[in-house]
Amino acid sequence: MGPDIESCKNPLWVPDECTIQQSNLSAFQEKLKTDLGLEFDRYQTLHKWSVTHPEQFWTQVWEFGEVRCSKKWDTVLQNPDQFPGAKWFSGARLNFAENLLRDRSDRIAIVSRLENGSRRTVSYSELYKKVAACAEGLRNLGVTRGDRIAGFMPNIPETIVAMLATSSIGAVWSSCSPDFGINGVMDRFGQITPKVLFACDGYFYNGKTLNSLPKLKEICGRIESIEKLVLVPVTNQNILMTEIPNTTLFEDFSANHFESELCFEQLPFDHPLYIMYSSGTTGVPKCIVHSAGGSLIQHLKEHQLHTNLKPEDVLFFFTTCGWMMWNWLVTGLASKATLVLYDGSPFYPQPESLMDIAEREAISIFGVSAKYIAALKKSGARFTQTHDLRGLHTILSTGSPLSDDSFRYVYDEIKSDVALASISGGTDILSAFVLGHPHLPVWEGEIQCKALGMAVEIWNENGTSVTMQKGELVCTKPFPSAPIYFWNDDTNEKYLSAYFDTFPGIWAQGDYAEITEHEGLVIYGRSDAVLNPGGVRIGTAEIYRQVEKLDEVMESICVGQDWEGDVRVILFVVLQPKCRLSKELKANIIDTIRRETTPRHVPAKIIAVQDIPRTISGKIVELAVRKIIHNQSVNNTDALANPEALQLFKNLVELES
Repeated sequence: MGPDIESCKNPLWVPDECTIQQSNLSAFQEKLKTDLGLEFDRYQTLHKWSVTHPEQFWTQVWEFGEVRCSKKWDTVLQNPDQFPGAKWFSGARLNFAENLLRDRSDRIAIVSRLENGSRRTVSYSELYKKVAACAEGLRNLGVTRGDRIAGFMPNIPETIVAMLATSSIGAVWSSCSPDFGINGVMDRFGQITPKVLFACDGYFYNGKTLNSLPKLKEICGRIESIEKLVLVPVTNQNILMTEIPNTTLFEDFSANHFESELCFEQLPFDHPLYIMYSSGTTGVPKCIVHSAGGSLIQHLKEHQLHTNLKPEDVLFFFTTCGWMMWNWLVTGLASKATLVLYDGSPFYPQPESLMDIAEREAISIFGVSAKYIAALKKSGARFTQTHDLRGLHTILSTGSPLSDDSFRYVYDEIKSDVALASISGGTDILSAFVLGHPHLPVWEGEIQCKALGMAVEIWNENGTSVTMQKGELVCTKPFPSAPIYFWNDDTNEKYLSAYFDTFPGIWAQGDYAEITEHEGLVIYGRSDAVLNPGGVRIGTAEIYRQVEKLDEVMESICVGQDWEGDVRVILFVVLQPKCRLSKELKANIIDTIRRETTPRHVPAKIIAVQDIPRTISGKIVELAVRKIIHNQSVNNTDALANPEALQLFKNLVELES
């Protein structure tokens, strides 16, 4: 199946025939031909088959991904017309950790890099032994299936070891990054009552050494369910063990069990694996429970079929342990790849820092946020001239829509022959609805395709499926990685309200999007942040795409202000140092937006601010800013990385006229 090119406009990248023939997806299609006699001439036909024959498709993914299990399923899909309510692979017994630890060789499993320059490696055989020792330590504490184990950890190998040890027993893992504030941690871990807490003494960020011990003392004092704190020395500060009761060092916790055999509890496909959290910027975070089988099979599909991940690949994603991309990254072990972990600021000591690591570690799949790529462009970095990235075949971008300028920047200044996969999904599904594809061209500003097995459509307000029109991104049929439930939501009320209120029986993701002429997708922002001046719906990303083009503007945030019975568009901009918001710059911003979009997109006010509030995972919080300018309170500011930035939007004189 070759690339689909249906427009006179040139794509930014087209895979060559060799890339297509050697891809995992081609091997998967060959399997479909051999097993089922099926052949597909184009991707869209394959996708349609995958969502109309889910039992056959997901069975093929299970077999292609070589899912390890002690018992196969009785039924692939029960209640296929119930969403929620469908049940996958009933009767199967498997273990998530066993599937990630299938390689027991001396090949490198993990390369760990910290901001301070330290580097460690862990082989697959060493990883197995470390997980076995940690699991035995947990068992000795009485940890059993269903117990919650929490991590207040940086992105280091011990975090992966603790998670795999937890899942080997059938306990449930949940993590936050150590930059969360006390209340942010309490809002999350306080709801799920963990039995054991894995944590670090501190971490490095932006040239600073930060101490976690005062936070840990308060967390352990306030969450009564924590029976043991297992402490990982990262910054090697003076650890006074007597200050926090029931504390042991990670090394001591595992030392007595280093020759232990690892027992993998065989559990149902829908046994809980992770508790993830909504952002928590509009209320107490929802605790989203994901299944072991659903997470595993969905990630195997995305890694192997959409990202073309192979054992010889070196996989990197810049993420903290508080973002779902950490969970996504770690499952790369199931494909026997080498993971590169990094913890610290991506721009310390210079903008090129992550690309330096990509070169030194020969990273082949490099994942970052769209904001990171935009910031690289603003920095003026030109890697085609400075770095040897010959092994890099795929760049992944997520977290927010990737602008047209950022697409071009990747090909002009990072690497001209790379597959750039913009992807979009969320914590809600621990995976993607729309993502990359190794056989398809990359078009400027577009996500390449709908994910296999995901019945993605764009619906207008009447619930009609549309193409080349903006609307709500929905999924019309069940998929394995849907949450199994929310924690402490016995009646399922919160779950149903979160995804199924808009269109009953249909998953509404909350993204405002459009299917393009190439059958790719463009995301215009969150539906709840869509602007509505004069009754015309405008996605905020439509405005950001234009503002990012201007060298003077570092970043921006756009909200709607209720005004005289309508809504007017307010644009806040953070300018480069030594730049000021002159009449000329305002006029340039307005002209750019009007020329590239419509007059409706032009902001009524443009205001310079020093900072923009964002979540700890780096997403700007439009709803919080909208509340502030309307003199409404913002709850749970501990969910923000920089809550002080909210003060910059209070009582602005410019918004009173």
